[in-house]
Amino acid sequence: MLANVIRMHRLRLGLTQDELATGTGLSARHLRDLEAGRITAPRQATLRLLADAFALQGDERERFYAAARSEGKAVVGPGPAQLPRDVDGFAGRCQEIDQLDALLTRSRDRGATVVISAVCGAAGVGKTALALHWSHRVRRDFPDGQLYVNLRGFDPDGAPMTPGEAVRGFLDVLDVPAKSVPADLPQQSALYRSVLAGRRMLILLDNASDAAQVRPLLPASAGCLVVVTSRNQLTGLIASEGAHPLNLDLLTPAEAEELLVHRLGKQRVAAEPEATDEIIIRCARLPLALTIVAARAAMHPGFTLAALAAQLRQTTGTLDAFAVEDAVTDVRTVFSWSYQRLSDPAAKLFRLLGSHRGPDLSAPAAASLTGVGVEQVSLLLAELAHACLVTEHTPSRYTLHDLLRSYASELGHAGDNPETRSAAIGRLFDHYLHSGVHAALLVDPQRDPITPTPHGSGVTPETMTGRDEAMEWFAAERPTLLAAVCHAADAGEDTHTWQLAWTLVTFLDRSGHWHDWVAVQQAALAAASRLGELGRQADAHRSLAVAFARLGRDDEAHDHHRCALAGYEALGDHLGQAHTHHVVAQLHVRVGQWQEALSHTERALHLHRQIDHLSGQARALNNIGWLQAQLGDHRMALTYCEQALALHCQIGDRSGEAATRDSLGQAHAKLGNHEQAAVCYHHALTLMRDLGLRYQQADTLHHLGDSRAEVGDSEAAHDIWRQALAIFEQLGHEDAEAVRAKVLRASI
Repeated sequence: MLANVIRMHRLRLGLTQDELATGTGLSARHLRDLEAGRITAPRQATLRLLADAFALQGDERERFYAAARSEGKAVVGPGPAQLPRDVDGFAGRCQEIDQLDALLTRSRDRGATVVISAVCGAAGVGKTALALHWSHRVRRDFPDGQLYVNLRGFDPDGAPMTPGEAVRGFLDVLDVPAKSVPADLPQQSALYRSVLAGRRMLILLDNASDAAQVRPLLPASAGCLVVVTSRNQLTGLIASEGAHPLNLDLLTPAEAEELLVHRLGKQRVAAEPEATDEIIIRCARLPLALTIVAARAAMHPGFTLAALAAQLRQTTGTLDAFAVEDAVTDVRTVFSWSYQRLSDPAAKLFRLLGSHRGPDLSAPAAASLTGVGVEQVSLLLAELAHACLVTEHTPSRYTLHDLLRSYASELGHAGDNPETRSAAIGRLFDHYLHSGVHAALLVDPQRDPITPTPHGSGVTPETMTGRDEAMEWFAAERPTLLAAVCHAADAGEDTHTWQLAWTLVTFLDRSGHWHDWVAVQQAALAAASRLGELGRQADAHRSLAVAFARLGRDDEAHDHHRCALAGYEALGDHLGQAHTHHVVAQLHVRVGQWQEALSHTERALHLHRQIDHLSGQARALNNIGWLQAQLGDHRMALTYCEQALALHCQIGDRSGEAATRDSLGQAHAKLGNHEQAAVCYHHALTLMRDLGLRYQQADTLHHLGDSRAEVGDSEAAHDIWRQALAIFEQLGHEDAEAVRAKVLRASI
């Protein structure tokens, strides 16, 4: 019986009942009653104090507890249940809940001493809601109870709870007598771990400020699970304590809609799908913002969701729509708790980020924005990421959601003078311009260069070492560069506008982003018109003519080529005229007007020769050869194309070489030399794939398929056409229709 076990351990240590009473904080009378068997249901806290006094560990401690449970002699009361109530209408987060479930399963399988999950994320993203919801789901797996504390790491009063306060609170809940609690934190933490030894408890440490605040609250007992939430990335806890990070992002659109359905009812949400979508977008899929709008809708059941969406639309760029009386749920106030903890340089960077319109930015771009070095700004970005005010969504690329951007912008307008903000934006424009010019000339070395406006001090342009790296840079920066063009236009920076648009042309063409090409060149045309620069207006018209031709909008393409040609002729610009004649020739080709196209191409060749422009001559020679083939003179076609190939190879124009090898392939195919045609086509495809020329690749595949069909190899032709069709469909190009018809016929 338990009485005998207690007496045995006391005598083993050579203690009197009074000495044991002093060591445990229990009264001597209580101990005498225990050893006499007069107490048959000792409290759990009493048993833990005795086990600690006897220095029982592991299996020996478990046997002591088993003796207390045997024969019904001890009745251990229910453990603490401190979890706040579950979140009403919790929605989404299925993937994160699965991660937490898997974490719990692994801890059981491995017999881990403690499993810690650090749930971190930006203010208002729903960290506490997720932790509470999941904890309620699994609380029955922890029969000894649940402990909860709000560590006030980001309290509006600026007073985080000390680890000592938290430990003392837990010891009180665990029925440890006050006089048994040591004075210093290390001993308190040791006593806390001893009390939890052998127990299965769930401990939720909410709103932690840093790892140091959490460490004293971690148990050492197998079977306990700790869940920590924080706005900071608790890297130290992950590194030293084996915490498993769970970074919480914004809700998906479907999850955001599910939240609104839970709060407002399925019928009300389903009745206004467009308004629902707009509310979700303007709330940036941030749970806190969505719940505020849902609360407003619930309070006014007569309001349409369209009316609420209109209110949000009117306050775009500010957080006024999310202002409420309760500081705990006011979006602006909640964000401020993280912002106020930043160092002054990090706070300045955060404010300036409100001026950046792109979806994300690189560390060098942030360095240019602030006017400091990359190494220094990387430390500041790390501080912002640690505070979850930005997210490093890919290595060295940072983003923040729209509501945080609005908050940063508000702070910037309130805290920084206009000159500071204007200088930062100017450095940002310079950064993207000089980086973009460098990248554009790597992608197309034969392109006629521009001279960008000199960049100011503090700008850190990015450098690339080759075409592939430049294409990768454009692919990563495309949305940001498009936003920069619009931003420069809105800011009245007309020179930056047209020059930024210039940097994008080759990439947008080769990657098939032709609608974007039209948009930036329309901005460039408007900027050049405001500047009164006729040459730049003509350049924009010519670029628009090509872009519209790619989109199959021939009437608009013709309008712009006429404007371009008139502008270049007025200026006496032979090179501009030559380039435009190439564009006009392409438009005639589109409708099968071969002789008209040939006439414009020969005019282009004459102009290129007048100014000794070799790359233009090579292009014109190839186009003339191709057109001769369409007119039936295939021998002449080979002559012109071979001249073009030699010139392209001489100047190192691989893009021109690829186009010319395709033309040679077509000429050989028309002459019945299909094996020689295949060699040319394959050479062209190799170059096109290497250069990222997706439309041209599809076009050459189309020609190669035709050639294989001519020699009766229908299986190969079918496979090649399918490859071409896949690219045309990805590009949304009208040529897909003709290739699709060939694929269908070959499939029959």
